[in-house]
Amino acid sequence: MGFYLIPIIPHITLTTFFYLLLLSPPLPTLSLNLTAILSTFPDFSQFTSLLSSATSLSSDLSDRTSLSLLAVPNSFLNSPSSPLLIHQITPSDIPDILRYHVLLQFLSWSDLRSLPPSGKLITTLLQTTGRAPNNLGSVNLTRDPDSNVISIHSPSPYSSYNATVLSLVKTLPYNITVFSINSLLIPSGFNLMASDTRPNLGLNITKALIDGHNFNVAASLLSASGVVEEFENDEGGAGITLFVPVDDAFADLPPSASFQSLPADKKAVVLKFHVLHSYYPLGSLESIVNPVQPTLATETMGAGSFTLNISRLNGSVAINTGIVQATVTRTVFDQNPIAIFGISKVLLPVEMFGKNPVAPSKPGGLVQEAPSPDSDAMSPENSPGFIDQPSHLSSPPGFGQDVGSKAVANVVYGFKSIVVCIGLLLVL
Repeated sequence: MGFYLIPIIPHITLTTFFYLLLLSPPLPTLSLNLTAILSTFPDFSQFTSLLSSATSLSSDLSDRTSLSLLAVPNSFLNSPSSPLLIHQITPSDIPDILRYHVLLQFLSWSDLRSLPPSGKLITTLLQTTGRAPNNLGSVNLTRDPDSNVISIHSPSPYSSYNATVLSLVKTLPYNITVFSINSLLIPSGFNLMASDTRPNLGLNITKALIDGHNFNVAASLLSASGVVEEFENDEGGAGITLFVPVDDAFADLPPSASFQSLPADKKAVVLKFHVLHSYYPLGSLESIVNPVQPTLATETMGAGSFTLNISRLNGSVAINTGIVQATVTRTVFDQNPIAIFGISKVLLPVEMFGKNPVAPSKPGGLVQEAPSPDSDAMSPENSPGFIDQPSHLSSPPGFGQDVGSKAVANVVYGFKSIVVCIGLLLVL
């Protein structure tokens, strides 16, 4: 009779096994270094450089082990139609644009070839940031059944940024695939898109001023100087705020502050002095935290110069240059990123017109000036021999007569004193 040994695994052995499993070091995870993967392909050196500059991408990819990268070759990044060349893309825009090229799914070449004609929506790394509205952080991959061309476009039906897959560059099975595409992708709803749909700023500013019916002088000056085109270039993402004087404000300027007498470069500086390089609707101006605001002239002439002091005064927004204080009279145009306000006076910078307050002209063209401290001593009333001369100043009744009588009396008294002195000399 044979005996069979039946192995008995006690419960303690299983417990020990799981305990040892928990204590064992974790399996190494693959760190996806996109820059290192692309660095061996010279045709993608510029795209690799963009990836290197976007340092925040590294932390986003630290826990990703499966994805697909859409890379753009140098020849397409440098083409005349490249978004990098036709738009003012700032360094802060680059990381999110690159996130839009990282698909959170491993796709092989065969996966692309088997895409249905209706397409497939793939989430990108941008969608995970929360900065893409709705599903605009995704891309739609479609395949033409006749040509087998793979296209990439935004879910938005109005997006003009599409690309075509050119080839498979590299694959690490089930971890990463790199595809070459023929254009940089810009996500729909991205701030950069605003410049594509916004009407020409120069035309809008001029038209808004002409439609305002009280800004013809300013509209003419802006058009003639060419600074309107510069405003368009300087608008950027923060927007601009223009303070435009009404026509009467130019008529009130003293001759020394006439725009017509300024050379073209200084005239342009004064016009830039009326523009803030940020979009401020009226409510923001009324509650502005930092009253001292730089202008576009500050950017041209140097930090700390050509600034405006903005405050709330008697229920209105006051703008002080140091020698002129104007108030906002009305809103001419307000549509993000542009705000245009009518103001009561021309803003004259201290740096160009001195530190003495500039008073408006009288209807006859005379400048109102405060009397100097020595004006009383030099006035006709205090001049020697003044006898009841007419004055343009208003005087109390009898004031001129009193002064004249006293002067005559003083002369007579002095003559009598001289006669007495001569008589005494003759007697002696």
